[in-house]
Amino acid sequence: MFGSLWLGFAVAACGDGGSETGSTSSTADPSTASPTTVDGATSTTRAAPTTTTTLAVGDPADARVALEVLARGLDSPVAFAARPGTGEFYVAEQYSGVRMVSPDGTTGELVLDLEGAVAEGNEQGVLGLAFSSDGSALYVDYTDPDGHTHVAEYAMQGDDVDDDSERTVLYQEQPYSNHNGGDLKLGPDGLLYISFGDGGSGGDPHGYGQSTATKLAKILRVDPEPNGDAAYSIPPDNPYATEPGAAPEIWMLGLRNPWRFSFDRATGDLWIGDVGQNAYEEIDRVPDGASGMNFGWNVREGLHEFGGGPSADFVDPVLELSHADGNCSVTGGFVYRGTAIPELAGSYVFADYCVGSLTALEQRGDAVVAHDLGLQVGEVTSFGEDVDGEIYVLSRQGTISKLVNAS
Repeated sequence: MFGSLWLGFAVAACGDGGSETGSTSSTADPSTASPTTVDGATSTTRAAPTTTTTLAVGDPADARVALEVLARGLDSPVAFAARPGTGEFYVAEQYSGVRMVSPDGTTGELVLDLEGAVAEGNEQGVLGLAFSSDGSALYVDYTDPDGHTHVAEYAMQGDDVDDDSERTVLYQEQPYSNHNGGDLKLGPDGLLYISFGDGGSGGDPHGYGQSTATKLAKILRVDPEPNGDAAYSIPPDNPYATEPGAAPEIWMLGLRNPWRFSFDRATGDLWIGDVGQNAYEEIDRVPDGASGMNFGWNVREGLHEFGGGPSADFVDPVLELSHADGNCSVTGGFVYRGTAIPELAGSYVFADYCVGSLTALEQRGDAVVAHDLGLQVGEVTSFGEDVDGEIYVLSRQGTISKLVNAS
């Protein structure tokens, strides 16, 4: 699919279907691990049941993809949303607010100024953006000066945001300043999905990952339309919608810090980049229609035992990324559904904040192969997708770049 352009690890496909911003594979007993070396770096690759682990090396110079810088000089851009109906891009600048960037690269003024209204810690600030399906409302995830999360709805006025229209959809207290999650996506079902980390500190000291009593360490699913006196309503098919004592908003659980997630616009599958503790990052996939999947934190970090505790029906990541290879914080991306690069069609593109290499995952039967695209971006904070399915890469260094056909 990529010609000779690949540097890959074959890993088990997802179980039943399964400053932070984390790549190897494994499943079983660490004693069965065999080291492999890639360009002088040692990584551990372990075979999953019924899957053969292989390593192949190609020449990244054969890549038919390139990066074209669209915009420069942004202030720590961390989230990207294309507005339905207009195609204009809206970008969250972490400590400032929301700025419009046109597809031709023209950068405008802030359309939503949140400076002074948001916390300015390393993992805090304006963290997520999503539009309603008709583009008339913008949803913003930000942490206030006390560090607590607000998911707010704003009405659009032309290309601008009506600052005075803010309506709090959801509020969540945060016990610490890190692991806020903060991503927002409108799903194929028209509902709003919200990611939360485990509340922070380290090691999930409160056990939120495996607790259904809290929204932390989860991906939530809500209908953001007001419902009587309530700011939102609970979809009746949420897995914990009727369970006493559980947070009915929960859609997925057992996540440490799902920094970026996205939906495959062709299949409806949900892809998650979940930031690990100090050894492993992971990429998770949720098949369209699945819910209530538990990815194991803090009993597991990736595919490895971490905090102990009762075993559950945990879902394996599709890819585990080792810190031994220089990874530190995975930045989840998108499945490519554009038309400019046919070789990428159906592959999931992501990166790690420290390594910076753009990687594409390709499904091959019961295995997933990771291809190094031969493209390097410093401090990747997020990815974006335009209305045509083309992919953009955001860097803390202030740039937005588009993935383009090099030929």
